[in-house]
Amino acid sequence: MTEYERRARAEQRERFDFAVIANWLSPGERVLDLGCGDGRLLRYLGETRDVTGYGVEIDHDSVLGCIRNGVDVIQMNIESGLQGFEDNSFDHVVISQALQTMHTTERILTEMLRVAAEAVVSFPNFAYRANRAAIADGHMPVSEDLPYDWFDTPNVRFFTIVDFEDLCARLEIEVRERLAFDEAGKEVADDPNLNGSLAFYRLGRKP
Repeated sequence: MTEYERRARAEQRERFDFAVIANWLSPGERVLDLGCGDGRLLRYLGETRDVTGYGVEIDHDSVLGCIRNGVDVIQMNIESGLQGFEDNSFDHVVISQALQTMHTTERILTEMLRVAAEAVVSFPNFAYRANRAAIADGHMPVSEDLPYDWFDTPNVRFFTIVDFEDLCARLEIEVRERLAFDEAGKEVADDPNLNGSLAFYRLGRKP
């Protein structure tokens, strides 16, 4: 696959990811996007759902990208928590395919549900059948949703759908909705931990 083809497929996958998240948001909501990159998700949500809010990003070049995309951004390290935000100040907090790059997973999930009524999380499922096959063959997996080689990956956590739901149960986080898709973008219901490459969750506080 050429670099152009790889980039085009990544952009197509990104738009798919954005559309799934947007479907869980109501028009006019206030949204906080953690690890927002250059702000393309918030720009998309603004255009399709008329949301307002902020992106949070630590990388300087990405912050500049947010500014170019017309997205309000705060440069800070979310690993340290979200102390600058008051309780229930947003309708949703989103972390899209970035949780696996974080060290303080529990703190981030807890803080997301402190500052918002609901959280939306998406991540690549490390237990996907193609990833298992790669490991069985003696290699770290490289796939549509895990596109990096082992030596240049930004990912520091490799977890599965089952792992994530176990953590939610331990943190008393309610899983309100889950969607899983294969690499072709087809929704899977049969054994998503095996057949799902990318997982999406809508989370809330347990009553």
